[in-house]
Amino acid sequence: MKYEQLNHTLFTDNRQRFKSEMKPNSIAIFNSNYEYVWNGDASYKFKQNSNIYWLSGIDQEDSILVLYPDCPVPEFRECLFLKQTNETIAVWDGYKYTKEHATEVSGIQNILWNDNFWGVISPIVNMAKSIYLPLNENDRFSYKSPYKELDFVLEIQQKFPLHHFERASTHLQRLRSVKNSFEVDVIRRSIGISKKGFERILKFVKPGVWEYEVEAELIHEFIRNRANGYSFEPIVASGSSACVLHYVENNKMCKDGDLLLVDCGVDYANYASDMTRAFPVNGRFSKRQKDVYNAVLKVMREATKLLVPGTMLMDYHKIVGKELMEKELVDLGLLTMDEIKNEDPSWPAYKKYFMHGTSHFMGIDVHDVGMRYEPMQEGNVFTCEPGIYINEEGIGVRLENNILITKNGPLDLMDEISMPLEVEEIEAIMNA
Repeated sequence: MKYEQLNHTLFTDNRQRFKSEMKPNSIAIFNSNYEYVWNGDASYKFKQNSNIYWLSGIDQEDSILVLYPDCPVPEFRECLFLKQTNETIAVWDGYKYTKEHATEVSGIQNILWNDNFWGVISPIVNMAKSIYLPLNENDRFSYKSPYKELDFVLEIQQKFPLHHFERASTHLQRLRSVKNSFEVDVIRRSIGISKKGFERILKFVKPGVWEYEVEAELIHEFIRNRANGYSFEPIVASGSSACVLHYVENNKMCKDGDLLLVDCGVDYANYASDMTRAFPVNGRFSKRQKDVYNAVLKVMREATKLLVPGTMLMDYHKIVGKELMEKELVDLGLLTMDEIKNEDPSWPAYKKYFMHGTSHFMGIDVHDVGMRYEPMQEGNVFTCEPGIYINEEGIGVRLENNILITKNGPLDLMDEISMPLEVEEIEAIMNA
C-alpha cells in the first residue's frame, strides 16, 4: 500500500461497535470485492470493499472476515481468512499479507488461509442461529454487474437454508456515518493532499493548457503524497463544459476568459476527500465571474451553518435552494419574482441554475452511506457544494468543502487548513 499503515485501534473499535448491534448467537461474514476483468489478461485496479475495510483494515483481494461474538470456540469469535501467498504469487504479483502482518494491521489474532474456507467455517456456522450479511444498500447504487456480496448471499442461503438471515448494512450505514477521531484524522490527511493538488494547479493553469494536463498535475501531486489516487473520476471543465455536472472527458483547451471548474477527491488509506473549485484560466476574474462566484460562496457559507445535529437532510436541501440560492439568483438577474411566483412546485425556478443537491455523506466512500431520513448527528461528515450554472454565458461555478458536524457546530475541515477559497486568495496565488 502507498499509504502509511493505520493504527489497528480504529478497526478494533469499529468491530466492537458492530458486534454490539448483533443479536445473541449470531455470526457475520464479510467479503472483499472481486477483481474485475479489464480486457485480455488484464484486471482493473483492485478496490477493497468498504465494509470489510472499515471492520478490519485489510486491503487485499480474496479476504473474508468472520465475527461470531458468542461462538463456543473462542478463536472464531473474530477471524480472517486470507489468500496464502507462494513463490509464484510473490514473483508475479508481489507482497501479500503474512499472518503476522494481518494481525498487526487488523488487531485480529486468528488468521487462516482461505483455501478451505467452507470446510472450516461450515461447522461454525451451524452453531449460530442467525447470519448477518451485507449488501450494497447505498441509495445511489445501481446494480449493473455481479458483485461478491450478492453472490455470497445466494451461495450461503443455498448451503444453510434453515438459518435466519439478518441485514448487516442497516447497522453499518448508521455506524459508518458517525466518524470517530481516528477516521477524522485520516480524512484530514486526504484533504491536506487535496490542498496541495489545488495549489499546484493554481500555479500551473494559464490560457492554452489542456484540461487533461490539469488532471495530470493533480494526480502527480496526489500520488507523490502517498494517496491511492483519485476518490472518483475527476471533473476538469473549462468554459461551458462546467455546466455539464458529470463532465469527465477533460479534453478541451482552457481559453483566456474562461473559468475552470475542478471537482476532484483524494483516496488516502481508502478514505475520501471531495473538493470543488472554480477559478479564472487567465488568473483574473471578470466582474460577472466574480459576482457569480461570490454568490455561490455566500450560499456555501450560509448552508454550512445549517449542518448541525438535528438538521434533516431533505429539509436542508429545500432551505438552501428556496431561501439561500433563490435570493442570489434574483440578485444576479437570472430569475425574476414572476418566474418564482409562477414556478412548478415540483421543480422550483431556482433549479434552472442550481439543479443538484447541496450535501452528501462522505467517508470511506466519497458518496458514503448514511441515514438520509434521520437527523444529522455529531460525527457525520458532509460535503457542502452549491453551484450556479449559466449555460448561455458559459459560466459554471461550484464550490465544495468538507464539513464535520460537532456538538459545537460545523467544523469546516478545508477552512481548518486554509485551503484557498476567496477570490483574492486565488488571484494572489495565480499571479505570484
